Amino acid sequence: MFNAQQRIRQLMDERGWTIYRLAQESKLSQTTISNIFKRNNQPSIPTVNAICDACGITLAQFFAEDDPANTLNARSEFDNSVAALKEDQREALAAFIKTMV
Repeated sequence: MFNAQQRIRQLMDERGWTIYRLAQESKLSQTTISNIFKRNNQPSIPTVNAICDACGITLAQFFAEDDPANTLNARSEFDNSVAALKEDQREALAAFIKTMV
């Protein structure tokens, strides 16, 4: 069975985010985020959507089970998209990504 709390914790851990940082990035209150974990509350779809937006993923990606094939397909699509860019566009994309890391 899918566990939303575990998935949110996974996303936070992948990014090195605290509850405070997730609240800032998602524009949700710290109380909302804390209650998901402390009270074992199931987050609402709007809350999950805000968390997904903050993490740069879709709702489908949030609810997808860890499937290596999905990861490989997403990576392949990304690689194909980058390969289709002109050189100056790839450089601009690389510079943009560096501002996010």
